[in-house]
Amino acid sequence: MASLAQLHITLPDGTIHQLPPGSTGNTLLKRLPASLAKKALAMEVNGATWELSRTFTQDAQVNFLTWEDDAGKAAFWHTSAHLLAEALEILYPHIQLGIGPPIANGFYYDVDFGTHPLRSEELPKIEAKVKQLLKRKRPLERIVLSKAEAMAHFIHHHNPYKLELLEGLADGEITFYRQGNFVDLCKGGHLPNTSYIKAFKLLHIAGAYWRGDSNRKQLTRIYGISFPKQRQLEAYLHFLAEAQKRDHRKIGKALGLYTFSEQVGSGLPLWLPKGAFIRDQLIDFLKKTQIAAGYQPVFTPHIGHKNLYITSGHYEKYKESTFKEIKTPHPTESFLLKPMNCPHHCILYSAIPHSYKALPIRFAEFGTVYRYEQSGELHGLTRVRGFTQDDAHIFCRPDQVKTEFMRVIDLVLYVFQQFGFADFQAQISLRDPKKANEYIGDPALWDKAEKAILDAVAASGLKANTVLGEAAFYGPKLDFMVQDALKRSWQLGTVQIDYQLPIRFDLTYIGQDNEKHRPIMIHRAPFGSLERFIAILLEHTAGKLPLWLSPEQVVILPISTHYVAYAQQVAQALDKHRIRVQVDERDEKVGRKIRDAETAKIPYMLLVGEKEAQHNSVAVRKQGHGQQGNISLAAFIDSLPPISAPQHPF
Repeated sequence: MASLAQLHITLPDGTIHQLPPGSTGNTLLKRLPASLAKKALAMEVNGATWELSRTFTQDAQVNFLTWEDDAGKAAFWHTSAHLLAEALEILYPHIQLGIGPPIANGFYYDVDFGTHPLRSEELPKIEAKVKQLLKRKRPLERIVLSKAEAMAHFIHHHNPYKLELLEGLADGEITFYRQGNFVDLCKGGHLPNTSYIKAFKLLHIAGAYWRGDSNRKQLTRIYGISFPKQRQLEAYLHFLAEAQKRDHRKIGKALGLYTFSEQVGSGLPLWLPKGAFIRDQLIDFLKKTQIAAGYQPVFTPHIGHKNLYITSGHYEKYKESTFKEIKTPHPTESFLLKPMNCPHHCILYSAIPHSYKALPIRFAEFGTVYRYEQSGELHGLTRVRGFTQDDAHIFCRPDQVKTEFMRVIDLVLYVFQQFGFADFQAQISLRDPKKANEYIGDPALWDKAEKAILDAVAASGLKANTVLGEAAFYGPKLDFMVQDALKRSWQLGTVQIDYQLPIRFDLTYIGQDNEKHRPIMIHRAPFGSLERFIAILLEHTAGKLPLWLSPEQVVILPISTHYVAYAQQVAQALDKHRIRVQVDERDEKVGRKIRDAETAKIPYMLLVGEKEAQHNSVAVRKQGHGQQGNISLAAFIDSLPPISAPQHPF
């Protein structure tokens, strides 16, 4: 502990500053380079985000947060949410505020508008009010109240949502924040004052059930974004426009890949022929690659006995996101739609006795699983209720874990390479020691599993960040976050080491000593799910898929009906080379045919007319690149990139 005379504040570089009692973050900033003081938005004190004006009460580890830090952005957007709430209370005095947190990109506020719901057309009016408020340089003042005082405040303001939040808080230091006349319940993490916000934009509104419970009232969620500079907002809005063009839901509809129907059920995609072709190509590509790498394809049912998932531990952890039980006439039978594949693969492993010589056993399945996602969380193919995982489970001896894990890393990187995901970040996800109750199994086995991942990643030469608290409930994992063409991060590919399920299912193998031993299980899925992978691939490529994955590779466009016969001859020649081709025989102008082919993202267009028919040639147009020249048909075929899936390297 610090003496009464001095506090000891340690910065990330290890330097220690002695400060007198009553010192704040601003006090310390005066001792540091002016450039940092100019950029600092808030500070991290022993892991918690504080305002720069808060007083240090004890020795602390301190890190100043800028716009370059995620926690710095969170403080910026947290303050912006308070500004939004203030403007709403001024414009709509009858409302009741819910919660308003920062999120990955911006912030939102959940609001009960009573009998007069907010319309999107009103957002500019709210923005204008926020901009009025931003002209005032108002500090955010932290106020500490007792629970009784806090309850009295919201009883007076007739706000049941804030009262419910207070019920979950222990008595003691309950904090409010004030800017001007606006006061809100808040744990903190704010800007010094509102003048830091130079650009503010409300994006859209949506419905959101209070506390995510579909049985509770639906509130209006208002999404927004803000920045320290106007040009940053302009760049972000440009990014959103580009993202909208690449939205897989828009592309999927335009290309006729898949659909949804309420008659079938929300979140259950239906694949049209072109989409089914893409799925089949992806499955075929990975299946052949896996077989070459020593995996054995298996197949398991779409349902399983409830006790199967109780044994695995999944039911206890995820029962809220599983579909309701399927009852049968037999009173003791109860089934679930399969929420995951790994328990089924454990049963497959146990069906046959295994010797240490037979290990590793690698089971692979494109298994469809079902999760009951809340309707408000469904989003195209990225968040669905039925999806197919490229799941595999490796059962191996302890001495094989490192090698097998490294082989999986190689497989994941190979998959990324084939689809142009060159930018990615690997993340080692470990348990949080402070939340031991969230994980199953012996801590000593967790230590072994975590060491195995760290050793394997180090041996592979893969650079990876280590994050606490992101492990699966049964084991640590290595996750891959890829960046798409718009620099958005997506979690694709995961590898997990599991000591727990082999224990729960009593899996064994006979060792060299003729005794029973416990195998170790590695879970892995390079795609993650076919649905989500296809969505990300569509957005990454803007629908311009690799030639081998395109349902239609070439379209032949006769410039008039006189040349349809020659177009058919060209099509037959291409078909002999297994090139997927069609002839656009419509009696339309060639310009219209070109536009339609561009919209359909067909990689190559071959225009044919009198000249081409006379010289057995084609006029080539490449999708998105325009006219490429007139060449012989043979030369065109030779110029094509691979028309079928890449060959595996294993």
